[in-house]
Amino acid sequence: MEHSRIERSRRQPSRGDGVRDRDGDGRARSARPRDGLGRPLPYGAVGVERQPEGVVRSPEETVAEAQALLSAGKPFHAHEVFEDAWKSGPDAERPLWRGLAQLAVGLTHEARGNVTGGARLLRRGAGAVEQWAADTGRTRPHGLDLAGLAGWARELAETVERTGTAVDARTRAPRLR
Repeated sequence: MEHSRIERSRRQPSRGDGVRDRDGDGRARSARPRDGLGRPLPYGAVGVERQPEGVVRSPEETVAEAQALLSAGKPFHAHEVFEDAWKSGPDAERPLWRGLAQLAVGLTHEARGNVTGGARLLRRGAGAVEQWAADTGRTRPHGLDLAGLAGWARELAETVERTGTAVDARTRAPRLR
């Protein structure tokens, strides 16, 4: 059974309702549906299809899929695509993909209304991609505009802190290239 599939029939005891969802390998994984920003919905609700986990993509496929998800207002899902690249990519690029995942999850938090946490993650991600570019001398790996992404992240963090309001993930989505 693939890792992203979750079985409600293999539920184990937990703190909440007394049972815990498990995936096919027995690891704890919530089977609750999620909304477009990755927030859990009640069992039985109609949610947004989840991103499959553990997918190995080329860097170009990763960037294209993440951009499509960001443009569709699904930064949480884009974060999962970047996380796959972070976990499966070459060691030298893992800090880059981790930084991009932080940018996407920062946007997720901002869209959910978590101004402080979102701003912190956006700045952390901006610093990570800038540091990776400085360390490697690569400013446009896989066509990514790292300087532009870092600038976008810092500007968004400042805006939401100044206004104290959540953002629309679709209208504030970055252009990766």
